[in-house]
Order: sequence, then structure tokens, then C-alpha cells
Amino acid sequence: MNIFVTGGAGYIGSICTEELLNAGHRVTVYDNLTEGHRSAVDARAKFIPGRPEQEGDILNAVTSAKPDAIMHFAANALVGESMTNPKKYFHNNAFNALKLADAAVEGGVKKFVFSSTCATYGPPDRIPMTEDLPQRPINPYGESKLMFEKILQWYQSIYGLEFIAFRYFNAAGASEKFGEHHRIETHLIPRVLQVVLGQLPQAEIFGTDYPTPDGTCIRDYIHVLDLAQAHILGLQSGKTGFYNLGNGDGYSVREVIQMCEQVTGKKIPAVEKPRRPGDPPRLVASAEKAIRELGWKPKFAKLEDMVTAAWTWHKKHPAGYPD
Repeated sequence: MNIFVTGGAGYIGSICTEELLNAGHRVTVYDNLTEGHRSAVDARAKFIPGRPEQEGDILNAVTSAKPDAIMHFAANALVGESMTNPKKYFHNNAFNALKLADAAVEGGVKKFVFSSTCATYGPPDRIPMTEDLPQRPINPYGESKLMFEKILQWYQSIYGLEFIAFRYFNAAGASEKFGEHHRIETHLIPRVLQVVLGQLPQAEIFGTDYPTPDGTCIRDYIHVLDLAQAHILGLQSGKTGFYNLGNGDGYSVREVIQMCEQVTGKKIPAVEKPRRPGDPPRLVASAEKAIRELGWKPKFAKLEDMVTAAWTWHKKHPAGYPD
């Protein structure tokens, strides 16, 4: 298939692009490089510099690529920033995404695969989290993603644009070539590994009095290569709807730090800080729907697999991507 990938210069988008190419698909990457890196784009893909703020730019890019399907990864994704600059998040994650959906319809694209988030749920009513839980986002980031989920439902109903939306939990790990390099890094595993690399003085633990076995937050982690495989399976004709992607197991902040120590062989100092507002004690996915309906099966479900892959990449690229 011919796939148009937005955000293909970012962490998840770059590795999904690589895996699509490995699977024999043709890929055009569209990215404005505000968050991504040009050197993270697989050399086998065609690259179109994105200017989504320019009228007609997204439409022209899609119509020139003539894709069979679109994979949409491009988004702003810092929860804290969304609370101080909601305009940025609604404009990019909803308004620019709407331009992309319009371009898909006008260009005759038959399939749309959307990178959504578990942040659309807000604090969950139960664990593990299933797709039928109420969606009550507590920040503009989650709300902006939910807005586009609703747009896709209407566009499928009215225009026949078949879509799949994957609600991620915590992506981690790397491929051999591509890894995680955010200009503002907020994710736990790379920040802990930055301590080992001497780039940060210590790891941070926000809250130690949660109702969990060791008092720290528990999160579900999923290897980025497993994420990529789910997206490829999502290209199947007739598959549509919303799917959680996680491993169904949670790891606490302390457990993640301990695993980073085990994998790197280094003692990692950590400082305990107060809770951050809005952090639920436990977020764990049920991915049974994706396993049952898409035939998805995570290959790298252990936290050790993810930390080892991340550490291997960060050791080779201690400063991240050169650009």
C-alpha cells in the first residue's frame, strides 16, 4: 500500500514508518519538524516538509502523494503545556487534523489510522481500562484528541472514511535505528536513562503516597515496535473503531527506575517530590479487543525488553538526533 504518514519524523511515527517500509509499503512522510527530526525519517521514505498553517498545504501534500491510507501521528502532546496554552493544542490536534481529514476525503483516501491516547478517558472508573469506559478528559491535550475521534466517527458515517483510532498508553523502547528524542523530555524511561548518561543529576519521583504497593504511580508500558505492528494490522480493510494498546500489566515508577539500574548496571539516584495534580494512581490497559479483532500480539511485553532497547539506542545516540 501507499501510506501517507504525518509526524513521521517523531518518535513513534519514525519507527512506524520504518516498519511500514520493512513490510513492503511505500511511505510519504509529512512533518513540520517542530517536534520531529529530519534525520529520524527513514531514507527509503519520501519526505514532504509540512506547513500545515498554510492554506492548502496539507491538501496539496495528500493529493500529490495519492495514498491508499493515512497514518496520523502529528500532534502536540505535553499535558502540562496544554493546561497553559490550550489554543496551541486545539489548533494543531483538532483544527489541523480536520484539514487532514478533509484532504483524505477530497483525495479519495479509503483508510485513516489515528494515533489517539488514553488521556481521552481521564481518571478511569475501573482497571484494566476497556474501550467502553466513559471519556472525561481532564486536560486540553486529551480533549483535543477526543474531539478528533468524534470528527472521524462523523466522517466515516457521512463520507465513508474508514478509520481506526489507537488509544496508546506509555510507548517505550526503540528500534535499532530510531529512538526517543524529544526536545522537551517528560517521559520517565528516557529521563531516568539521562541520569545514567550524566545529563540529569537524578531521577524524580512525583508522589510516594499513592494506594499502590510501593506508593508510586503505576503505568502500562508498550514497546514502540509492538505499537507499529498494531498500526500495520489496522490497515486491514473492514477493521474500524477504537482500540487500546497496552500490555495489561503496570509498573510503578520505582520499578521502572530499578529496571533501568538493572539494565545499565548503574545506581540511579532519585529524589522524591510531591504529587503532580491530575496524576491517577494507576493506568493499565485492556488490549483484549485489539488482540481479538486485529490479531495483534505484543512481542516485547516485558519491561526489561523496552528498557534494554531504549538504553541500547541512547548509548549509541547520547545527544539524540544531530538536528
